[in-house]
Formats: sequence, structure tokens, C-alpha cells
Amino acid sequence: MEQPSELTAEVPRAWDRPVVSIPVIAVLSLVGGQLPSFSTAANLYTIGTGGALIWFGLSHRVPRRPTPCRLGDGAVWWIVPVAMFTVVEGATFAMGSTDDFPTFSKLADPVLDGPVARSAAYCGWLAAFWVLVRR
Repeated sequence: MEQPSELTAEVPRAWDRPVVSIPVIAVLSLVGGQLPSFSTAANLYTIGTGGALIWFGLSHRVPRRPTPCRLGDGAVWWIVPVAMFTVVEGATFAMGSTDDFPTFSKLADPVLDGPVARSAAYCGWLAAFWVLVRR
């Protein structure tokens, strides 16, 4: 006899649990951090990992977590700095990144010069992307 659907619970897949996903993100970020900044290998690696996460997000292989019904009142204040960052980064990229008007990526390059800092930034990027995939 088949049970009613409201009494059954969906068991998360083994690879979807934090015990698996956190070490995978850590290993991917360690590999990505060892690649030289702005090299062809680093760009291909970033496009590959980002493309795989986009594929996971668009396919329905990853169970979704519930999204909030509406944004909180304080979320509107995040739009202003994000919009300013987008406008400044887009304008400096369109004009060409010069020493007088560098892009934020060029300004962050000395900080991300070492592999440890690059791995930490890459880990943050992958973790944020994984949260978006789960939504």
C-alpha cells in the first residue's frame, strides 16, 4: 500500500549534505587559489566552476530551500552601494582600466597576489554561489 505524500519526507542526497559540499568547495578554492591571477588557466577554471554551478542551479538536481516571501526593510539600503559599485565598475571597465581610474579588480590585485588570499576569496565566491544555487 502506498503512503500519502504528506507523510513522506524527502531525504537529501549524499552529495548535497554540508559534510560533502563544504570540503568540495574548500578543495575547489584551494585549486583555484594556486592558479596565477588573471591567467588563461584561472579564467577557464572560474568559467568552468561557475558554469557547473549554473548548470546545478538550472537543473532540478539540487533540492531548493524556501525563499523568503519578501525582503526585509533593511534590504533596500543594500541596493544603493551595489548600484554604485556596478556603475563605477562598469564605467571604469568601459573606459579602460588605467592608473588614474582603475577597476576594483585591479585595485584588489595586490591583496589577491598571494595564493592564500586568492583561495579565501575564491572560497567565499563559491560558497555564495552555492547558496544562490540552493535558492
